[in-house]
Amino acid sequence: MAKIDIYTKATCPYCHRAKALLEGKGVAFNELPIDGDAQKREEMITRSGRTTVPQIFIDERHIGGCDDLMALEAQGGLDPLL
Repeated sequence: MAKIDIYTKATCPYCHRAKALLEGKGVAFNELPIDGDAQKREEMITRSGRTTVPQIFIDERHIGGCDDLMALEAQGGLDPLL
């Protein structure tokens, strides 16, 4: 089973969309909320090179944000990673 990390903010609609896709596939993920957590936000930026949420990692591979996850799914590339 793949290890999935997803950095999120509570008010982010893209975060909710990405989590809904993963939940719909029945996969577990480790949600890392960065709301008010400067250290967690810095960790996210260091890992991804990006400042926006969500940032999604599957087995330490940076997938990107919600649009990247949706594109991977549309291309049939998500399931093999899970």
